[in-house]
Amino acid sequence: MAKEKTYINKCAIKEHKFDDGGSVLNCAFGVDELKEHADENGWVNITISQRREPSEKGNTHYAYKDDYEPKKDNGGDDLPF
Repeated sequence: MAKEKTYINKCAIKEHKFDDGGSVLNCAFGVDELKEHADENGWVNITISQRREPSEKGNTHYAYKDDYEPKKDNGGDDLPF
């Protein structure tokens, strides 16, 4: 059974596509909500996925908490991946 996703509700993510084929994601996240999802080292792993259709406000993507847990022995590096 798949684990239920924890969506990041206080966010706005809009893709901007350039004429040369490139693109960027412009993202805004509510810091208070991200703090709620932070692990013991202060990291929040987030996955950003494309929406099927843009939202009413023009958001083209959505975000949810990535529950990936790094190996415990990572050579002293505290990066999340």
